[in-house]
Amino acid sequence: MSDELVPDPRQMRASDADREKVAQVLQQAHGEGRLDLHELDERLAAVYAAKTYGDLVPLTADLGVPAPSVMPVPLQQHAPASRIGGTPGSTVSFAFWSGVERRGEWVVPPMHTAVAIMGGVELDLTRARFAQGETTINAFALMGGVEIIVPEDITVRVDGIGFMGAFEDATHKGAPTIPGGPVVRITGFAMMGAVEVRRPKKKKLKAHKREELED
Repeated sequence: MSDELVPDPRQMRASDADREKVAQVLQQAHGEGRLDLHELDERLAAVYAAKTYGDLVPLTADLGVPAPSVMPVPLQQHAPASRIGGTPGSTVSFAFWSGVERRGEWVVPPMHTAVAIMGGVELDLTRARFAQGETTINAFALMGGVEIIVPEDITVRVDGIGFMGAFEDATHKGAPTIPGGPVVRITGFAMMGAVEVRRPKKKKLKAHKREELED
């Protein structure tokens, strides 16, 4: 995963509990004769002044005793760059008095055209992969609708036009480009119809869960 997305654990802030773990190891080392009293005092002062995990780890590195488990393991999140690659699927989604859905783990080609004439097209990119880092989706709606669902880890640019219809961008406008992630440009035309670009809907909490949070 890219360095921009996963922080270096050594630079993460240490807690009081982490400092106490290291202090206990130092006191144990003093009791075993590995540190004299002066060295113990110096290292304890460094422990309680430590800001990050990187400050704590060297204080026990030369003692020959098991180091305390203070270094965090970064959470492995879905890497945006892993979405890129694969054999591209169809370049066209066409609905005439009908409906077309593309969802799940499909591979979006570098150029895809979605046309809805008195029908509907849904392109769900939530679990999709992309043949290339940059993709263009041309969406056209005539008395129909095209809905494009774009997850948060994909950068989206929308610049379509609506005439007696709507070409709506419901994503966070002006969001920065995500390093290493796919970029999707959505353009096209809606006439007496609608093209909507949005993020996935967040799942609602059940009633009893909401009550727990409110307590």
